[in-house]
Amino acid sequence: MAEIRLTRVEQGQTKIKNVPIAVTPEGFWCCPSPAVFQKSIKVQNTVNKPRPSSPPHKSNIQKKQVPVTEKRPTTAPLRSGVVSENQSAAADTPAVAAPAAPERPPRPKPDHLPRKVSIEFGEPGTSDMKVILLGKQGFCVKLSVHRNVLVENSSFFAKKLLEEEDALPCLEIDDCEDAEIYVETVGLMYCKDMKQRMIKQTVPRVLRILKVAEALGFNQCIHSCVQYLEAVPWVDDDEEEKVVSSILHLQGEGIGVTPILKRVSSNASAPSKDTLSQIMDMVLKSNEERGRREMKSIVLKLLKENNSSLPSCNEAIYNSCRSCLYALVSCFKQATELESNDSIIAGKEMLVKQIALESDNLTWLLEILADRQAADDFAVMWAGQQELAALHGKLPIMSRYHVSCITARLFVGIGRGQLLPSKETRQMLLKTWLQPLINDYSWLQHGCRSFDRKVVEEGIGRTILTLPLEDQQSILLSWLGSFLKAGDNCPNLQRAFEVWWRRTFVRPYGESQGNSLHIESLIAPK
Repeated sequence: MAEIRLTRVEQGQTKIKNVPIAVTPEGFWCCPSPAVFQKSIKVQNTVNKPRPSSPPHKSNIQKKQVPVTEKRPTTAPLRSGVVSENQSAAADTPAVAAPAAPERPPRPKPDHLPRKVSIEFGEPGTSDMKVILLGKQGFCVKLSVHRNVLVENSSFFAKKLLEEEDALPCLEIDDCEDAEIYVETVGLMYCKDMKQRMIKQTVPRVLRILKVAEALGFNQCIHSCVQYLEAVPWVDDDEEEKVVSSILHLQGEGIGVTPILKRVSSNASAPSKDTLSQIMDMVLKSNEERGRREMKSIVLKLLKENNSSLPSCNEAIYNSCRSCLYALVSCFKQATELESNDSIIAGKEMLVKQIALESDNLTWLLEILADRQAADDFAVMWAGQQELAALHGKLPIMSRYHVSCITARLFVGIGRGQLLPSKETRQMLLKTWLQPLINDYSWLQHGCRSFDRKVVEEGIGRTILTLPLEDQQSILLSWLGSFLKAGDNCPNLQRAFEVWWRRTFVRPYGESQGNSLHIESLIAPK
């Protein structure tokens, strides 16, 4: 470890830039701004660029020209800073031919030598040693420091300095990746109120300081960085991940990183079911429409993103489903009783709003279960609601059509393979709820913003086609009668009808020759 020689400045290899330092009442403090280093690197890159060789300045020579009998030989050395004795003796030789000496080649010009950019911090007058940081691309930083300060604050410097018998005048640090933060961290060794200094920093910069402090064994600085990271907000997930990954390895070293880790994790091994149930209840029972709608969207998104980490929440969701279904049936019963009494208008309007709310809640819960591939039991539960289906027909369409959104979502889920209920459940679902859906179809198209007619019709058709052929025929013939009467106000199941037709009259799969001839005789014109 040798000190950088200042003679290199005279040779043009090193350009030293003295940066103003700040000396506080606590003592030495050096905190370079990033602009200092960036500006110095730009200067270095400019210096290292090759300079084009310029022709002899004839105009300057002519201005200073004297009679030939006088001092003409002195004009030759103006070209170069390094010239041999033989060249200076040749007075009558033209200036262009001056460097051509056969005895020895000329020295390279100082301007063409590789240069370093050196920045110096500290107070050379009071310091007793120097620390030199050798960075990338020849970048060099010189720190004038005090030996006792380094030994007291840094285990790294204490080991390096105490193992040497003779006092080292200089200590070089090779391959310094972050010289700017290294200088600032050394400056923090002179600072008494480190917390006050940390307040002015950002999280990314403190993480850089923490990394250097760990390398130097600067425990006081490590503690201050950890205290800062525990108190300051983290702006996004990326910053949170960087903070956690930077401090995880400090566990068990007495640094006190547990408060930081508690911000992102709890002592519980898994999320509490009661917590999720509480969130569900708060969203489902909210009376503020906008807040309820936005939180439903957020919770649905978060549950979709964390399906694997919440395997045990299905029970809580089904508890909410049963609660909403019970409330829905109760509202239908009350609304049916009030339907015959025209004087109680306010009570009817309240029940209609409650029916719409409970229907929307059930649709939201079904969406969550379908995304988690756990909606089969919901299909069983909904297919068994014959009482609700009967009450459904007793209310006006504008009061009841929200319920058909639940049926439509089930058919879409079955058609997409998101839920796989048994054949009996599918049969009961179509038998109980297809006709109420057909009756509400015109209002669903115009009164439900999220209703997609093509998707729903495809789901209904595919659900029908999963049944035995006899059941397909029964359901589709019933649909045909409704479609011929209502037209666009009825689901268009023509695609399913075509498939059933081919299966019934064409039978391309495994038919024997005798059966095929029998079918042909049945459909042939007489």
